[in-house]
Amino acid sequence: MTLNDVWFFLFILIIAGYLILDGFDMGVGILLLPLARTDHERRTFLNSIGPVWDGNEVWLVLGAGVLFAVFPLAYASLFSGLYLAFVLVLLVMILRTVALEFRSKESGSRWRSAWDTVFAAASTGLALLLGLAFGNIVAGLPLDADGNITGGLIGLLTPFALLVGVTTVAMFAMQGGIYLLIKTDGDLHDRLGRAVPRVMIAFLALNTLVVVALALFHPNISEVYFDDLWPAFLPTAALVAFGAAWTFVRSGQPFRAFLASSAMIGLLLISGGVGLYPNLIISTTDAAYNLTIFNAASAENTLVITLIVALIGMPFVLLYTTGVYYIFRGKTVVDPHGY
Repeated sequence: MTLNDVWFFLFILIIAGYLILDGFDMGVGILLLPLARTDHERRTFLNSIGPVWDGNEVWLVLGAGVLFAVFPLAYASLFSGLYLAFVLVLLVMILRTVALEFRSKESGSRWRSAWDTVFAAASTGLALLLGLAFGNIVAGLPLDADGNITGGLIGLLTPFALLVGVTTVAMFAMQGGIYLLIKTDGDLHDRLGRAVPRVMIAFLALNTLVVVALALFHPNISEVYFDDLWPAFLPTAALVAFGAAWTFVRSGQPFRAFLASSAMIGLLLISGGVGLYPNLIISTTDAAYNLTIFNAASAENTLVITLIVALIGMPFVLLYTTGVYYIFRGKTVVDPHGY
């Protein structure tokens, strides 16, 4: 195993950490309007993620930092070729933050409802954009010999990418719903208990369509699982984790369901990474133009230094994340100082 392999694995783990953690607070936003009926219930939703949502986004910063420092050619191609797409991601992230901070600055129902709508729409939009990004990475991008991605924003809206985007919205809604089962009680908890299994069924159906589409239209990814036996363990384990999450939700064990759902998200992302390996960006123009973990990587001494920094810094990130969740454990309490 080379340093390039190690960094590819670490990059996948960091992105998985982001999807698991920021995924559930996006899911809370996605479910806000359909399931929270009163202002108190909406405040319960928002206060459940209030102490942790901004810390969750640290994982996205880490992922972008790794891409910039370790695989700079891939970073340059993505951020220049998909500039408008990243501007949209930044916009919806800003809107989520503004909506959270502004919605309780005034007591008027119209004011709060307007910002709740903005938060729900921005959360759904961010989930959809992340899914679109992953769908295009898996399907490939029009990359030329100089590392330039041709085609505009509209070119990213392919049927497969849109399917992955909608599936991502359902996945985050499932993750957020399970998290809310941990943080709520009473009538709201009971309503969530009826809604979450339906969301899980929708996600399972959509994810099955994604797998079928991969096998039919993108064999460069799925053939890895047909050519060798061991990679099939990953999606199989993800399916088992989903089954465990379903069982725990139905038996009233939301914390265990959340752990199982988180494991499923991580295993699905790792499965995608194994299918892509060693590619970072697949060129639909010519396979010779693919950016891999080898031809897009920094010099070896840079990989060594960044790995040392990561080994020193990552425990602090994990300690901070664990500490925040431990301090703010338990059911959500709505008070005048919250969102």
